[in-house]
Amino acid sequence: MATTTTSTAPTTPTTPSGSSLPEHVRTFLDANRFASLATVDPDGSPRQAVIWYRLDGDDIVVNSKTGRRWPSNLERDPRVSLAVGDQADGYRWVGLTGTATLIDDQPTAQADIAEMARRYHADDPAKAERLVHDQFERQPRVSFRIAIDAVHDHLD
Repeated sequence: MATTTTSTAPTTPTTPSGSSLPEHVRTFLDANRFASLATVDPDGSPRQAVIWYRLDGDDIVVNSKTGRRWPSNLERDPRVSLAVGDQADGYRWVGLTGTATLIDDQPTAQADIAEMARRYHADDPAKAERLVHDQFERQPRVSFRIAIDAVHDHLD
């Protein structure tokens, strides 16, 4: 799902309506940033992880090695929250809530992590390829496509 308008105040979520993300939010998310992803453990406790992500249309795609806690949480309960901060100015950030869909097809999950490695290591393509070939291709991986339900815009 996507949003149509930016928030009128930093704490007011954007209302989803099926159209694209606001351009300033899209521009912010397209930049090379890390996200903090929050899920719910089986006992109800919160779980967070700092992750790579990529924007794909109006969805967020994330990826993990199988067996980690946060992917297991999303398989059980697809509700998710992400915070993406501006490393240069901690007062600027975007909060997203959404619903995750599991992608356990290995060719797709491997293509997703390879694309993210190249994105996050664009300044060192050889390092990205080493990660892909020496680490990620040897691991069973999963991706999740997150449909965005709400955007909390803190960019003003």
